[in-house]
Amino acid sequence: MGSKSKKDPKMKSNIFSPIGKFFKNIKRMFVSGSVGTKLSYLIFGAGNLYHKQYIKGGLFLLLQVAIILFMVLCPSINGTPYGYKALANLSLKNVSEGGDFDPVTGHFTTGSDCKLMILFGFVTIAVIVIYFILWYKNIQSSFKADMDKKIGKKPTTFREDLASLFDQKFHITMLTPTCIAALVFTVLPTIFMIALAFTTYNDQDMNNLGTKLFHWNGVQNFAAVFTGEGSLGVEIKNRFLPVLGWTFIWAIFATLSCYFGGIILALLINKKGLKGKKIFRTVFIMTIAVPQFISLLAVRNLLGEYGPFNTMLQNLGWTTQPIGFLGQKPGDSELLAKVMVIIVNMWVGIPYTMLMTSGILMNIPADLYEAARVDGASTTKMFFKITLPYVIFITTPYLISSFVGNINSFNTIYLLTGGGPTYTGYQAYKVTIDQGSYNTGAVIGIFTFLITATITLITYRRSKAYNEEDTFQ
Repeated sequence: MGSKSKKDPKMKSNIFSPIGKFFKNIKRMFVSGSVGTKLSYLIFGAGNLYHKQYIKGGLFLLLQVAIILFMVLCPSINGTPYGYKALANLSLKNVSEGGDFDPVTGHFTTGSDCKLMILFGFVTIAVIVIYFILWYKNIQSSFKADMDKKIGKKPTTFREDLASLFDQKFHITMLTPTCIAALVFTVLPTIFMIALAFTTYNDQDMNNLGTKLFHWNGVQNFAAVFTGEGSLGVEIKNRFLPVLGWTFIWAIFATLSCYFGGIILALLINKKGLKGKKIFRTVFIMTIAVPQFISLLAVRNLLGEYGPFNTMLQNLGWTTQPIGFLGQKPGDSELLAKVMVIIVNMWVGIPYTMLMTSGILMNIPADLYEAARVDGASTTKMFFKITLPYVIFITTPYLISSFVGNINSFNTIYLLTGGGPTYTGYQAYKVTIDQGSYNTGAVIGIFTFLITATITLITYRRSKAYNEEDTFQ
């Protein structure tokens, strides 16, 4: 035990060992490999062709030629090129002269779009990464054929490799489309939007100037959040702090109200002796069955300025003017709008917690309650000592994910209030889409992500669901 504990810190500190093993593996394959494997370091598929794996070798070679042509010929869309020109454009240098980068003159020509320059530059970098992955895979494939020959085994054919993708390597077949979709539709757009946070990109200003050019400005946008210097600093400070404050207030109340409301509702519906349980469950499940945006739009009409609820209050003589429940026009109460948004969110959120909690309540050991009753525990004490701890222990990951989801919630607030009257929750959307301040929106998004990720990791690592995963006490 003593010797093992001495080795652990060394193992943890050696974070570069995987990189070292990778390069050692490349060296080993070159030294121990055949002539074909050595040629594979320069020509894709050479090793497979050497071992008469013609289809596999041809595919590797075709992919190498295609990527090289892509980099050299630099195909373009709307005048903005890919390939090595896209890498040159990625610096956004000399953009004040306007246009696409000309490597001969070192200047830009008319009609460039810096958004496309950044996007195509990242796509080109992704293509280069794919090139090196294929480079390693083609060497690995050739070296595997070398090892098969050494043990007297015939190298696998293309048909056998294809068949293995539906047998031993079926997991690769299933995961590959998902990984590609995640890279294209999630990772690449995320990197692109993060990059915009380090630029002067403001679509409204650029449209006024009739240009699509902007520059890299380092961490000035992030520093402006804390210093408040300049017009951008004032803009971020005035928007970021109110948005961030209301966002966390909304997330806390929306999460806890739906969570504990669902638990209480589940306890009431599952109470012994209650008649019509199926009817009650059906009524609440209806809010899940109906699409959320339909429910929210219906509530918006009900509580609107000329909606049935305001009309009823005026007919009864309780009010003389319509009440701005959802803050849809200037002058309406911001506090009332926020409270109503949280209450309406309970209507659409509580049934989810109720369904989940109902299943958990049915699995709590009855012996725990019997032992508590024998000891003279009251119903309230059993709830706080048995039911609630058990439910929280099981649902901690759900509680954390709900909190994060509410921070990123858009449809509830937007469909109800349209963002009014002041900072009722979707100003980051207004800043980015309506006003075109993409750099400001990206900065707000990054800060929100960092805060959310930190809270999530710390909370989960300190929870019993993580530390006592296999037990419940």
